[in-house]
Amino acid sequence: MELALRPLRADEMPDYLARGQEWYARDMVAHAGMSEDAARTKAEHDWEQLLPDGLASPGQFLFALEDRSTGERVGDLWFAERGSDFGEQAAFIYSIEIFEEFRGRGLGRQAMLALEDEVRSRGLGRIALNVFGGNEIARSLYRSVGYAETAVFMSKEL
Repeated sequence: MELALRPLRADEMPDYLARGQEWYARDMVAHAGMSEDAARTKAEHDWEQLLPDGLASPGQFLFALEDRSTGERVGDLWFAERGSDFGEQAAFIYSIEIFEEFRGRGLGRQAMLALEDEVRSRGLGRIALNVFGGNEIARSLYRSVGYAETAVFMSKEL
């Protein structure tokens, strides 16, 4: 299977928002120690702040990940163009998801490489992201395609 990026359509946006906010909240509970209520509230707030105009939100780019040969949607990817810690404009990945039934086939890696082509086509020379410390599958994927950790935040609940 070979992946292609295609802009997310307006009719796909409500499902994407609901699924994405749920995933984000679930990760904050599992990996950041937040309560379910606090995580849901933060997820709704963050997504409203970042996507105030949905697909038309400035600097935000949402894509469906599709099987190039069949057109079947196998996941989603969201990135923004924003300033980086390196003093330059960069792409920042907010969300990448391969749907559960398609995982384990190397599609996450393909998605990251397709994203590199998209980012280069926009004249950007860097991609950044944040990943929760307990998400070893994602961290392993990112390392395998050349990402390096630039900061590690730690905490201890007392």
